[in-house]
Amino acid sequence: MLDKTLAELSTSLEQGDFSSVELTQAYLDLIKAKDSTYNSYITVTDELALQQAQAADERRQQGKATALTGVPIAHKDIFCTLGVKTSAGSKMLDNFISPYDATVVSNFNNAGAVTLGKTNMDEFAMGSSNENSYYGACRNPWDTARVPGGSSGGSAAAVAAGLAPAATGTDTGGSIRQPAAFCNLTGLKPTYGRVSRFGMIAYASSLDQGGPMARTAHDCALMLNVMAGIDGNDSTSADHPVADYTATLDQPLSGLKIGLPKEFFSEQLNPEIATLVQSAIKEYEALGATVKEVSLPNTALSVPAYYIIAPSEASSNLSRFDGVRYGHRCSDPKDLEDMYKRTRGEGFGSEVKRRILVGTYALSEGFYDAYYKKAQQIRRLIQQDFVRVLSDVDVIMGPTTPTTAFNIGEKTTDPVEMYMEDIFTLSLNLAGLPGMSLPCGFSNGLPVGLQIIGNYFAEEKLLNVAHKYQQATDWHTRKPEAR
Repeated sequence: MLDKTLAELSTSLEQGDFSSVELTQAYLDLIKAKDSTYNSYITVTDELALQQAQAADERRQQGKATALTGVPIAHKDIFCTLGVKTSAGSKMLDNFISPYDATVVSNFNNAGAVTLGKTNMDEFAMGSSNENSYYGACRNPWDTARVPGGSSGGSAAAVAAGLAPAATGTDTGGSIRQPAAFCNLTGLKPTYGRVSRFGMIAYASSLDQGGPMARTAHDCALMLNVMAGIDGNDSTSADHPVADYTATLDQPLSGLKIGLPKEFFSEQLNPEIATLVQSAIKEYEALGATVKEVSLPNTALSVPAYYIIAPSEASSNLSRFDGVRYGHRCSDPKDLEDMYKRTRGEGFGSEVKRRILVGTYALSEGFYDAYYKKAQQIRRLIQQDFVRVLSDVDVIMGPTTPTTAFNIGEKTTDPVEMYMEDIFTLSLNLAGLPGMSLPCGFSNGLPVGLQIIGNYFAEEKLLNVAHKYQQATDWHTRKPEAR
């Protein structure tokens, strides 16, 4: 039963093949036996999970079950969870027990889902490899010498290793899509505002967005049905109708117009990945789609613009971690200034400090116009490129990442080289558009992801396009040999 997808588990629970308690206990036993290899979980919530599973079985007996009632999932450790440590992968919050649930967590609880635990992540979601975690690097189940991607690497590794059927993630510049590509999963970054950010510890408030990570588009649709919607606790939450994302999965793709940006097939792209993406495009043509080359001329500017805007917002958001109210506090401070300095010096890791310093500099007097304001102007140009192209095509396709999963430690000494791993994903967050990654093949035994980009609130179309491809191919069914 642990090899089933989320949708298959839902059906099996409905048919009474096994109970939620039995299913949950099986996952907890597997996590205990195997996660020392992957380090995908920070906290395993055994007691909570079994309580929720028991309640789910009772709810099902009463005829009040939903599609996800009794199904176990994992949450990225950036979502506040009542009574459970919520660390954001940082020493700063190693002692923080959340007094409330994030809206995303609450939505899953209301649907009757079971929380297996909180997954590993780059500290405060700052990273592309999950090597920046206070709790140690997470390892890719396809090759444990390699990274699973970041910052949602723990969620990706847990699902790929079979230690959860699905998990939540967050995406500020590609942190759902990149680890999904590295671990042979399907991951969806929704339109900005589609999923509430309440209780999701902030990195960059105008870019962060929560979303689902699973093995199939169908599973992601089931999760988004629960996650999406307006939230009065989040002022950036969009007042836009929520569809049943499973209802249109099987619509035919005849007449679908696909745009291929020439900028996505640059010299930075591994040639084998380019070949696999082109093969996926041919599969779509066989399904009835038409393809045309398009241009997103400001794509190359997305990396410098992002790495001004995101650190600037981070420097503001992370100023709250000062040792006064909650989280880490240095021992025996001699005065207030000493407490601030030593608390933040001890509590934050090197990448978080780097981004805080960059952001503070960019926002400082005399540099704001030259850096932050200019980056926001470039952001508008990037958005206008997408609006122009998406007025002529239904979706944009290309690679998710320029390379496959790289070795642990390979890029840690060169932050700029690490940042370039996000070259194909950052622009969507700057524009606020939805995008997803799905498996499209293997290069030297490592997974490759196809990225699909849609118009605002076009998650239905993205999931439909991904699902039809997965019905015609079997890349998403491949599992690591270790499973």
